[in-house]
Amino acid sequence: MGDDSEWMKLPVDQKCEHKLWKARLNGYEEALKIFQKIKDEKSPEWSKFLGLIKKFVTDSNAVVQLKGLEAALVYVENAHVAGKTTGEVVSGVVSKVFNQPKAKAKELGIEICLMYIEIEKGEAVQEELLKGLDSKNPKIIVACIETLRKALSEFGSKIILLKPIIKVLPKLFESREKAVRDEAKLIAVEIYRWIRDALRPPLQNINSVQLKELEEEWVKLPTGAPRPTRFLRSQQELEAKLEQQQSAGGDAEGGGDDGDEVPQIDAYELLEAVEILSKLPKDFYDKIEAKKWQERKEALEAVEVLVKNPKLEAGDYADLVKALKKVVGKDTNVMLVALAAKCLTGLAVGLRKKFGQYAGHVVPTILEKFKEKKPHVVQALQEAMDAIFLTTTLQNISEDVLAVMDNKNPTIKQQTSLFIARSFRHCTASTLPKSLLKPFCAALLKHINDSAPEVRDAAFEALGTALKVVGEKVVNPFLVDVDKLKLDKIRECSEKVELVHGKKAGLAAEKKEFKPVPGRTAASGAAGDKDTKDISAPKPGPLKKAPATKAGGPPKKGKPTAPGGPGSAGTKNKKGLETKEIVEPELSLEVCEEKASAVLPATCIQLLDSSNWKERLACMEEFQKAVELMDRTDMPCQALVRMLAKKPGWKETNFQVMQMKLHIVALIAQKGHFSKTSAQIVLDGLVDKIGDVKCGNNAKEAMTAIAEACMLPWTAEQVMSMAFSQKNPKNQSETLNWLSNAIKEFGFSGLNVKAFISNVKTALAATNPAVRTSAITLLGVMYLYVGPSLRMFFEDEKPALLSQIDAEFEKMQGQSPPAPTRGISKHSSSGADEEDGDEPDDGGNDVVDLLPRTEISDKITSELVSKIGDKNWKIRKEGLDEVAGIINEAKFIQPHIGELPTALKGRLNDSNKILVQQTLNILQQLAVAMGPNIKQHVKNLGIPIITVLGDSKNNVRAAALATVNAWAEQTGMKEWLEGEDLSEELKKENPFLRQELLGWLAEKLPTLRSTPTDLILCVPHLYSCLEDRNGDVRKKAQDALPFFMMHLGYEKMAKATGKLKPTSKDQVLAMLEKAKANMPAKPAAPAKTTSKPAGGSAPAKFQPASAPVEDSVSGTVEPKPDPKKAKALGISSKAKSAQGKKVPSKTSLKDDEDKSGPVFIVVPNGKEQRMKDEKGLKVLKWNFTTPRDEYIEQLKTQMSSCVAKWLQDEMFHADFQHHNKALAVMVDHLESEKEGVIGCLDLILKWLTLRFFDTNTSVLMKALEYLKLLFTLLSEEEYHLTENEASSFIPYLILKVGEPKDVIRKDVRAILNRMCLVYPASKMFPFIMEGTKSKNSKQRAECLEELGCLVESYGMNVCQPTPGKALKEIAIHIGDRDNAVRNAALNTIVTVYNVHGDQVFKLIGTLSEKDMSMLEERIKRSAKRPAAAPVKQVEEKPQRTQSISSNANMLRKGPAEDMSSKLNQARSMSGHPEAAQMVRREFQLDLDEIENDNGTVRCEMPELVQHKLDDIFEPVLIPEPKIRAVSPHFDDMHSNTASTINFIISQVASGDINTSIQALTQIDEVLRQEDKAEAMSGHIDQFLIATFMQLRLIYNTHMADEKLDKDEIIKLYSCIIGNMISLFQIESLAREASTGVLKDLMHGLITLMLDSRIEDLEEGQQVIRSVNLLVVKVLEKSDQTNILSALLVLLQDSLLATASSPKFSELVMKCLWRMVRLLPDTINSINLDRILLDIHIFMKVFPKEKLKQCKSEFPIRTLKTLLHTLCKLKGPKILDHLTMIDNKNESELEAHLCRMMKHSMDQTGSKADKETEKGASRIDEKSSKAKVNDFLAEIFKKIGSKENTKEGLAELYEYKKKYSDADIEPFLKNSSQFFQSYVERGLRVIEMEREGKGRIPTSTGISPQMEVTCVPAPTSTVSSTGNTNGEEVGPSVYLERLKILRQRCGLDNTKQDDRPPLTSLLSKPAVPTVASSTDMLHSKLSQLRESREQHQHSDLDSNQTHSSGSMTTSSTANIDDLKKRLERIKSSRK
Repeated sequence: MGDDSEWMKLPVDQKCEHKLWKARLNGYEEALKIFQKIKDEKSPEWSKFLGLIKKFVTDSNAVVQLKGLEAALVYVENAHVAGKTTGEVVSGVVSKVFNQPKAKAKELGIEICLMYIEIEKGEAVQEELLKGLDSKNPKIIVACIETLRKALSEFGSKIILLKPIIKVLPKLFESREKAVRDEAKLIAVEIYRWIRDALRPPLQNINSVQLKELEEEWVKLPTGAPRPTRFLRSQQELEAKLEQQQSAGGDAEGGGDDGDEVPQIDAYELLEAVEILSKLPKDFYDKIEAKKWQERKEALEAVEVLVKNPKLEAGDYADLVKALKKVVGKDTNVMLVALAAKCLTGLAVGLRKKFGQYAGHVVPTILEKFKEKKPHVVQALQEAMDAIFLTTTLQNISEDVLAVMDNKNPTIKQQTSLFIARSFRHCTASTLPKSLLKPFCAALLKHINDSAPEVRDAAFEALGTALKVVGEKVVNPFLVDVDKLKLDKIRECSEKVELVHGKKAGLAAEKKEFKPVPGRTAASGAAGDKDTKDISAPKPGPLKKAPATKAGGPPKKGKPTAPGGPGSAGTKNKKGLETKEIVEPELSLEVCEEKASAVLPATCIQLLDSSNWKERLACMEEFQKAVELMDRTDMPCQALVRMLAKKPGWKETNFQVMQMKLHIVALIAQKGHFSKTSAQIVLDGLVDKIGDVKCGNNAKEAMTAIAEACMLPWTAEQVMSMAFSQKNPKNQSETLNWLSNAIKEFGFSGLNVKAFISNVKTALAATNPAVRTSAITLLGVMYLYVGPSLRMFFEDEKPALLSQIDAEFEKMQGQSPPAPTRGISKHSSSGADEEDGDEPDDGGNDVVDLLPRTEISDKITSELVSKIGDKNWKIRKEGLDEVAGIINEAKFIQPHIGELPTALKGRLNDSNKILVQQTLNILQQLAVAMGPNIKQHVKNLGIPIITVLGDSKNNVRAAALATVNAWAEQTGMKEWLEGEDLSEELKKENPFLRQELLGWLAEKLPTLRSTPTDLILCVPHLYSCLEDRNGDVRKKAQDALPFFMMHLGYEKMAKATGKLKPTSKDQVLAMLEKAKANMPAKPAAPAKTTSKPAGGSAPAKFQPASAPVEDSVSGTVEPKPDPKKAKALGISSKAKSAQGKKVPSKTSLKDDEDKSGPVFIVVPNGKEQRMKDEKGLKVLKWNFTTPRDEYIEQLKTQMSSCVAKWLQDEMFHADFQHHNKALAVMVDHLESEKEGVIGCLDLILKWLTLRFFDTNTSVLMKALEYLKLLFTLLSEEEYHLTENEASSFIPYLILKVGEPKDVIRKDVRAILNRMCLVYPASKMFPFIMEGTKSKNSKQRAECLEELGCLVESYGMNVCQPTPGKALKEIAIHIGDRDNAVRNAALNTIVTVYNVHGDQVFKLIGTLSEKDMSMLEERIKRSAKRPAAAPVKQVEEKPQRTQSISSNANMLRKGPAEDMSSKLNQARSMSGHPEAAQMVRREFQLDLDEIENDNGTVRCEMPELVQHKLDDIFEPVLIPEPKIRAVSPHFDDMHSNTASTINFIISQVASGDINTSIQALTQIDEVLRQEDKAEAMSGHIDQFLIATFMQLRLIYNTHMADEKLDKDEIIKLYSCIIGNMISLFQIESLAREASTGVLKDLMHGLITLMLDSRIEDLEEGQQVIRSVNLLVVKVLEKSDQTNILSALLVLLQDSLLATASSPKFSELVMKCLWRMVRLLPDTINSINLDRILLDIHIFMKVFPKEKLKQCKSEFPIRTLKTLLHTLCKLKGPKILDHLTMIDNKNESELEAHLCRMMKHSMDQTGSKADKETEKGASRIDEKSSKAKVNDFLAEIFKKIGSKENTKEGLAELYEYKKKYSDADIEPFLKNSSQFFQSYVERGLRVIEMEREGKGRIPTSTGISPQMEVTCVPAPTSTVSSTGNTNGEEVGPSVYLERLKILRQRCGLDNTKQDDRPPLTSLLSKPAVPTVASSTDMLHSKLSQLRESREQHQHSDLDSNQTHSSGSMTTSSTANIDDLKKRLERIKSSRK
């Protein structure tokens, strides 16, 4: 039992892992008890067992396993954290429990799986169980199936995904094991219970016997819908509710539940898609064209077999469909026609929606083929039509169907009508809107009068079906002229249709068919209802009719028995009221008098026709009073207006009486129930008086009141027809004016544009100018609502008139329609029309419907189509030109365009991009020409346009986007979002496509009112875009996220993350949370309520997108400088001035006459916003060969907010003289409005580029004059051109350098010269270089000369991308055919030669002999001695140098004196201020050279420079040895690579963002290539220091700089972080980073993570995520000792610093925790002595008491955890690692470790060695001899190894110091002499260093910052001039260098080969303390400065280091030694 007693003492979790089964059994039992006791599901106890649960279930002992399973079940049921174990535990259950013979084990296993499902882990469980089905052990398979079956039975098909199970069922039925087959049968029955017949298709191929058995079982199943019996935790309330219901016996909920449960699964979804295109016979296309019908039949039969597959994979079926269509249409053999139709049916059924794109091609052909009489053909065609209909929408094929309706053949007519009837049955009220029904009804009404009875019957059936679907109210208006007999027939048919449409629950198959039909969702809602009339219920939609006032519900369902009864009764009461008004009978005069006398005073009625006007006036006054007091319900409106119209009526001669009369009409209309009948009585009179000077206004008021009562559309129509039926022009013009105002007040919805347009045309032709003006004004108002399409109606007007109309439209451009103020309150409950959802569309399409459209299909000949597809691009282009011509000529076309779509589609992926663009332009034209009918081409043409968005060329993408927008404008978004096409596009991993498409969706989705059904399909791809490697894609995806959520809702979106990887899921969910906060509200449907969105009842289509923004503004008067508002204000002011100049308002500043005030308005951040828009591709990029209209329009729009209106008119006038005026004004205002000019500089420059394209020389001269002044001003202001301004201006200016006129060329050159003052010459260079490629020889020559000037003035540094490449390009022109160009090229190269000497030839590369001789000749002639670097520009351009040396960040001030970056000081101290710009030739980077340099050792002896060594090494008084004390030639031996890297690294810390980015890019290139990365070795610390200095610079300076574009900063951050990640992936380099540097780096990174300013930037989150990733990499890959040490010191610092935020310390601790987690793997590579020393220092600074005072308990816990982990990993040996601590009593470390050891000893129950306990503190002293020997052996082993040699020497030194009597002789005895002397010398050096350090007085040169450092004693201050690790350098460095020299020269004695490099012994002091940041900074600065000076070849001694370190002494002996060696080397050379 001795064993037992041991494990009995162990804690439970250890027992559970014990190797004895008894111990485990006991452990599991205890665990079970513990689990049952814990009440809180979130208790920390649970977490202890998290890793053990898998062991519970997979125990190898069967008895123990049972107990383990019980415990595991309780754990899963109760523990909050159990979900984390799902995968491992379930897979353990599957593999180790399901194969157990014990039934109990299996039961428990199944229970555990079900419990996991209950805690919401269903997907993971199901995944493991499905994996189990692949097991070889049948027991496991059976148990897995059984578990799935139970899960399905209990949780239902919503939780358990059936598709994957059904997929494996056939395989299970084929199993050899009977048990598996039986279990499969059971689960098949269970699945059938849930999804019924949907299961049949997937199982159709199993063994017929099994299928028969299944059928028998299926029949036995109860028919009721199954319900889940067990619920997820989140659904537990639902369960309780259900139980209550059952107890109450109510089953209502269940019915509802079943409503959404049953149609949930669609058999189609469960099937695997089959790919058939590749399986077509190879000769199919030949055979189908064969002359023998048998061959054609064979081909078709092959297809028929293939299309029998119930689900086909998507692909390009265009050719196959085309072939089948040809057979249907052209084949003479009817049998083949039927066969081809069957094939089409199969394709349509198998492809479903994916077939939709081909529907349009096939439908007309099939319909026309109905002329065949044979029943089997007709039936095949009918089936094909029905199947095709389900793949598309009625809307899409309506055009084709209607076209066939007029066919003369009665069979075609009959079958088409029958098809329409069948189609209608699949529709609901919402998918069959009025606009669609109207043309169908019109066509069917013709058919009901047809001579053929079968045609009539079919038409009756179709109309009856329509009646059934949408209700009488909608259909009745179309049946006005149908006689009663026929009407009854239609109603009778409607009754019969009932069965088909009233989908009862039993018709599952029917439902299944509807599933794929878009927009049919409403049907399922009505599914279970008894009343089929209800189908009209979804029509108004809950969204639109929320505020229905009277009980709108019951009447709808009220009449189930009489669906054919009178329509109005069953409809909603809101219409009832209106119907009554419309139908109000016309009363006779007697009745009216009677009614009027009842409410009016008797005298009043008598005096109505008195001959005395005063009496009539008095009578009117009484009349008015009576009306005012009357109650609304009692007012007999018709009677009252009849009385007013009574003689003299409207012929009243006295204007006062008349005014009263008109006022009363208005009152009656406002107060009473005013019907259209009453209106008709008075309107004629009102129109007659509208032109009256005195009564006109009253007449207008009355008309407005009537319009409010009877709706504007009706009133307007009446008024217009009355006005134009009379001749009075005054009346006509005033009527038009009234209508203009009325439209603004009422909005535009419902107005019949058709009626107006003919009247407006009449008005425009009127002789009276007033009528014409009013008509034009009315057009302007209509334009606001209808948009540019309005102009189409008037294109045939006279040019003069047309220009007036255009001017009016121009005024209106950019304005948004005002919100309607009338006509809404009264009708909020009784709106104009039932389905307002479709109304806007009606309004919109109306306009376009009126246009006469041309049929162009006959012009699209097969020749034209083949031309477009020709191999020769020129012929293709011709074809496209022809198409463009046809469309242009036709203007408006009908939707039938033959084979054109397929032809154009092919051109969208043409290899010739110009043709792609041309095709896109044609498609744009097509959209405008075809109008809304383009809808039917969205699938086959629209989606391919989207594919073009992935093109790599910017301009092609822009064109594609414009095209897509043009299409979407015509079609709306519904068509695009239906089906999988869009999601398929998004799936493609093309960054361009993704960002463009997401940008487009983000723009379009917010405007959608209804949720597109298939939008959810895009979500998975949206998520993958969120993690795309391309930043732009990620950004666009984030931008689009809120808009997706707006439609789909957060829940759906979150649910869709289920399939992501866990890491991705967390990220995406975080983004979803963020998006949830920014989610915009869904745009309300245009309900008729007052809370209407701006733009009111305007059809959504015609509402400019900007409406909501601008509308709130357009009323304001004060012009604020807000870019968005300014536009609207410009407009409102104009409107005001038009009304009359009397109104004094501030806006009058902008009146046309008033030209005072500023011409350039300063818009805050306007320029930045424009740049963002251009970057985000919201506007066109300014890039063209000749400016197109859209560029000019865009510029105009952008200018409108910041340029005075009158000036803008001048600038964009068609006449050049106005441009001259504008330029003159701009010159005048240049000085006075500097701010304004700079604010819109980008726009001014863009406008000037447009002037470069004018042909008029005077404008050009004036523009250049202005530019000279402008750039002079800019350079005075020290402004710097932005990239955006430069790139949109310089290329166009350079075009002008090739002008034939000399004056102009001179001016342009002068401007280029001035530009260099505001834009770096190095950036100008590439633009001018581009200019040398022009076809214009003058331009080439001038550009080459300009390049020469740049090089002369600015040195070789301007040559971009590298001098080599630039010169090669210039040299090409030496062989130009134009003499001037040749000369210019030669001169430029000579200039370079003068600057650069012979190296020019190397840079130019090889030239032809002829060219070379010309060049040499020219150089000889110029005969100038190559000068040194040009210093000319330093004097010439002072402001330039200053801006480069101090601030390249658009600061307008002088140099930033307060720049914290010390780098700048370093730069300014170094001899030349132009340091960055001009580097002497010897020191310039030659990157090509570096790349070829593989570090080959050059073995010729270096030329040693004679130095007087005595002068350098003055005895003892040496200032600390400087790293540069060796001759500058030393580095040459290191090859140039090292110095180059030094130089690039020094640029990383540059204050100029671009310089820094360039340097980082170069380093990144090196790091990414494995073979080159090694070059960075030895430079890592230097590079990291430069990096964190840059991080500090950004943090302190750049981020605070308002003027700096934050995108630049983000770019810089990305470069830095990317570089670091690359670096820390290369382990060998990462390990070189020293402690001090890592500390500063971590400090910089954590500070960045906490920088709240970053979070506010657009891509800030991304930056912070990347930093997170980087920190993890740093922790994992750096040298583990160094990083641990760095973190400890950083923690100590952050706790000491009062300013440090607690969050900072917390993040440092998090890093430490991560390190602790890594310790088990890394412990062996860590130098524990160093770590313990750091902890000792930490505990010394922070004793326990002090730590406990901290606000947070984390520091103390962190420290304890670290120590605990170390103890746990090392055991008692940990106490051997305290060697570096001098005085152990200074901290509690040792005591703490002993306590821990003691505790762990007690815990393990071993008899702890008492002595160890007592004397733990003296453990080292009492070490036995053997232990000492082991210890020493260990040390010598280290010394002998290459890596740890210095560590070993340090330990040996410590050891000797401690045990001075220790004998190390035996160890040295058997080693070589060399090794002995090496050890001795090493110890001596360490001693010197330590001693030297000890002697430093504390006060020496410690900078004030040093006081903050955490280094405890003066002994540990570190000299700051050290080597790259920032640690002290003694003479050892020079010894090391000497050794390298010796090796290179082959002087090394052979023995020395195995000698470790000296630096590794000496460069680190034995006690590695961490240098403070300041020290580091200084040391690194001096290095950086040196590397830079080396480049400038400045004097060695000129550089004074700022070192704040200490003086070091060094023994003379070493120096003598050095001297001797140097002498020896020299003599050996002689």
